[in-house]
Formats: sequence, C-alpha cells, structure tokens
Amino acid sequence: MLLLFIQHTSCSLVIQENADPDVTLDLRDFFERLVPEDVRQYRHTAEGADDMTSHIRASLTNSSLTIPVIDGQMALGTWQGIYVFEHRAARHRRKIVAQIIGE
Repeated sequence: MLLLFIQHTSCSLVIQENADPDVTLDLRDFFERLVPEDVRQYRHTAEGADDMTSHIRASLTNSSLTIPVIDGQMALGTWQGIYVFEHRAARHRRKIVAQIIGE
C-alpha cells in the first residue's frame, strides 16, 4: 500500500478523472459555490479572503490517500489520477509524505 499525506490545512489530495481537464475545473468551481470566499462570513481571515474558505474546503476532502500497489505500480483505475487540490488563491509550496506499507 502507498500512503500519501499532505502536511497542510488549506489544500487536500484527491483521486479524480485524469482524461478531461474540465473535471478538475468543474470540481474547483463547485467548491467555490459551496464555500464562497466572503470575509463577512468568517472570523479567521488572517491570511486573506481565502483563509477560512481553504480550511473548510480541505476539511470536506482528504489530507491522505491510500493506494494499493501491485507489482510495483499504483493500482489506479484507467481514468484515475492523483491531484493536490489547492484551496488557496495564491501559489504555495506544498509537502507530501509518501510511505510504502507492506511487502
């Protein structure tokens, strides 16, 4: 098994379709509607209008993923890809811990 863990609270990891870029764009647009950037709604805005919204969006997704590994390859489906789902407006440097568990 491959365990992936992102060491941040304002982004997440997702497994999503990797054939059509519209899928990730639609996912981003959905989360923007679901959790809008509106500083009037939140107390925690120390790092800008997207501060608390990014934490809420991250809490609705995953900070870790577990992927089976078979014969040295990730056993992802044909259309699956692993993405860092960035919830902040500005670019950030992100760290992911990867650990192999098992044989």
